[in-house]
Amino acid sequence: MIQHIPLEKVLFLDIETVPQYGNWDELHEAEQALWDKKTKFQRKEEFTAEEFYKERGGIMAEFGKIICISVGMTDKNGKLLIKSFYGDDEKKLLEEFGAIFNRPKLRDVILCAHNGKEFDFPWIARRFLIHGMQPPVPFQMFGKKPWEIPHLDTMELWKFGDYKSYVSLELLAHVFGIPTPKDDIDGSMVASIYYIEKDLFRIVQYCEKDVLTLANVFRRMRQEDLLSTSEN
Repeated sequence: MIQHIPLEKVLFLDIETVPQYGNWDELHEAEQALWDKKTKFQRKEEFTAEEFYKERGGIMAEFGKIICISVGMTDKNGKLLIKSFYGDDEKKLLEEFGAIFNRPKLRDVILCAHNGKEFDFPWIARRFLIHGMQPPVPFQMFGKKPWEIPHLDTMELWKFGDYKSYVSLELLAHVFGIPTPKDDIDGSMVASIYYIEKDLFRIVQYCEKDVLTLANVFRRMRQEDLLSTSEN
């Protein structure tokens, strides 16, 4: 039962991703062809490859990049310490993020994200490899039994075995009476805010709100009081 998981061992996590390039023309011809091939059956005839790249380029790790990773852990006073790693240089961002797992406290950490098993966790691991770096230990899954993988996913917890079910973090926040993290922007706006408005700090704030909401959804699932944030 999740009530038995030590809360101080849980690292709540959220990432924000965008297409690798702001414009389709910046992709090499080989990349355009590979994107066209990969997405052909998803977009069918409704979108051109270029239109679909603008819409979905930040969803696939092979064609996107991470611009922010926000993490949160509960301190001894019951407040959530949040720290963000962000910037235009994805490799540097990942190096700084990866370094936190060298701390003794985080060597046996449990990762928690919403839809993390299908998005955040594999995305991070893939981008580490693309940059020629090994993913941090908590992201390495090969050779481990399912119960040995230190991953929690609030969307999976909500499914209760119903594998056809999808629920957004925003909806879970609503049903649990938690303030919405989407009071300013939502995920569909991140790429335009990054490439057109060039307001990375606004995206970081949005990512941090998601981490707080995630932690509080997890708390509600344990029938516990909501957390507040604490400056790190």
